[in-house]
Amino acid sequence: MRKFPVLLIIVLLLCNFSILSAQNKQIAIGEIYDGTFTVESLDKLQSMDNGKQYTILNIDRSLGISTIEKYDYKTQKKLETIVSSSSSVPYFTSYEFSEDESKLLLATAIEPIFRRSTLGYFYIYDLKSKKISAVSNLKIQEPSLSPDGSKVAYIYNNNIFVWDIAANYTKQLTLDGVKNKIINGITDWVYEEEFAFVRAFEWNSDGSKLAFIRFDETKVPEFSMDVYGANLYQTQTKFKYPKAGEVNSEVSLHIVDVDTYDITKVDLDDPYYIPRIKWMNDPNFLSVQTLNRHQNKLRLYAVNARNNTVSIILEETDDAYVSVTDDLTFLADDSFIWTSEKDGFKHIYLYNVEGKLMNQVTKGPWEVTKFYGYDQNEDLIYYQSTENGSINRDVYSVRSNGKNKRRLTTKLGQNTADFSADFTYFINAFSNASTPPEYTLHDALNGKKVKDILNNQGLISKLEDYRVNSKEFSTIAINGNKLNMWMIKPYDFDPTKKYPLFMTQYSGPGAQKVSNSWMDTNDYWFQMLANEGYIVACVDGRGTGYKGADFKKVTYKELGKYEVEDQIAAAKKLSELSYIDESRTGIWGWSYGGFMSTNCLLKGNDTFEMAIAVAPVTSWRFYDTIYTERFMRTPQENPSGYDENSPFNYPELLKGKYLLVHGSADDNVHVQNTMRMVEALVQANKQFDWAIYPDKNHSIFGGNTRLHLYTKMTDFIKENL
Repeated sequence: MRKFPVLLIIVLLLCNFSILSAQNKQIAIGEIYDGTFTVESLDKLQSMDNGKQYTILNIDRSLGISTIEKYDYKTQKKLETIVSSSSSVPYFTSYEFSEDESKLLLATAIEPIFRRSTLGYFYIYDLKSKKISAVSNLKIQEPSLSPDGSKVAYIYNNNIFVWDIAANYTKQLTLDGVKNKIINGITDWVYEEEFAFVRAFEWNSDGSKLAFIRFDETKVPEFSMDVYGANLYQTQTKFKYPKAGEVNSEVSLHIVDVDTYDITKVDLDDPYYIPRIKWMNDPNFLSVQTLNRHQNKLRLYAVNARNNTVSIILEETDDAYVSVTDDLTFLADDSFIWTSEKDGFKHIYLYNVEGKLMNQVTKGPWEVTKFYGYDQNEDLIYYQSTENGSINRDVYSVRSNGKNKRRLTTKLGQNTADFSADFTYFINAFSNASTPPEYTLHDALNGKKVKDILNNQGLISKLEDYRVNSKEFSTIAINGNKLNMWMIKPYDFDPTKKYPLFMTQYSGPGAQKVSNSWMDTNDYWFQMLANEGYIVACVDGRGTGYKGADFKKVTYKELGKYEVEDQIAAAKKLSELSYIDESRTGIWGWSYGGFMSTNCLLKGNDTFEMAIAVAPVTSWRFYDTIYTERFMRTPQENPSGYDENSPFNYPELLKGKYLLVHGSADDNVHVQNTMRMVEALVQANKQFDWAIYPDKNHSIFGGNTRLHLYTKMTDFIKENL
């Protein structure tokens, strides 16, 4: 028998122990928020017009350096650095090319206003002369280059300005903009939040005209919230916020002739909402989408800017509501592609220029989830869909007649595509529950992989040292439906033991939390909880998305009824599993999810022993018009729908442990929701825990805030579940 030196044996044992220890490393809360598990990506990728190259933005925040790099699609070689921040070029965080790619619009010193709106300093960088010029010496909003790159339109103090670059001359187009009264060219708060856009002006195709929406907020009720800061006295932020059933902004559409700067109002017969405007390829024609207040009748108008005449080219109605998208795409002759749920699933339709249906391009019991574009040369429409299961996404091409459909992606999970300008290539971003994002280059015609680009191998190697548990995907039969579900079990799971169940969900209309995709920040927290001995599960109940219009719209007029029934039933069914302790069931959620977790704890007080609600809605009467009325109509029309699912109307049902959290400066779900819930629980003499984060908005973020919040929630779970 061969003998080993004692020292060598000790060294081998120590090495073996260190390897085992590394592989069993637990995820710590601090690591979730300090960048330990950051995913690499291709930031702000833009295809060059020639379809052969693309650019990405590289930012080194530690050094304060930003660059725009150009790469060749086929070889993936870096061709040049187009511009780098320096003594003459300020550090920038986003960029936009002029249409002829001779100029860059660079954004610097960006500060947020609300969810999507920002203020910042902007510069034009001339790629030929290397000259840089400030668009304005003031912080402005939403600058946009004209198609010929000669002008920049932007918003300052609710008015529209146009800067002529060559002449270095600025023209103010509107004069009546006043905070909390009149807004020109950008949206009010509720449009920004619910119709998901800020810039409410658009250049036509040759830069001769500018269309914009004007908002008159005069009659809209004003909301105020205290900002405590660090001074002796707090300040107050005031803005117009229309709550359900209240008055909205009066909107009107206007067109500017850029040669004369004359402004003409377009007569649209007093539209209630104008959620989208978009110029056609013909520079004299503007498309406009309008909605009635119930949002169940959408009209698409064509506006002839030469004589200010208007015609309806498409109209959609629905018993519940019609969704607004950004999919409208005009082809060369101004025939257009449109997406709709009118056959029960979201699909692609092709119309001629007069609005006559030419063809339903896609059809089937699945959803189109992204429309990527149309290659006129090859007569190919590119899109993403759920054809391989509602928790997965794949990229497809199909002819405009609906034939010759081809699946372009092969791996099961989440596949997105970024196409070159001429549709020669696409960059596929793929991930699934066990694979972090990887980027590959593909031939657009057949989907064949051309080259690997980035694969996050560093993150994969890092996670090999940690206890990471697989998500188990399945369906659960609840209330006559097969609901999508995932479950994470402890790393050392023993089926003979009993484990507490912790449920996570969001549950809002059209949302999805059960997705075969890579981990987000909360998933790392769920991994940590699983390693602490909890089984974590997520169920997407009725009302969530990507399973057809009927499944999604069943909650119409009854937000919080069927969704709560499904979560309670799911918890009961999961508790029947031999390894789950039915006496230890908890649930949590944020925003709509907090509304849900609160209702589940109250209405399911025989099922749930604990709940956490972060920034919850506690009455839809307190939320905004566009979102709430889309799903509930107004409180005047549907009072029972509002009140029978508002948790502060039945605080006496509380039996379990409850943690309620809100940010005091939440402009979206106002802290009023939590204060009313607190008062109801106090008057019902119910004990609970709660926390207010000063001056934090709906995301409750900044500095150590997230670390503090998730530590608090983790401790609450450990103490009460």
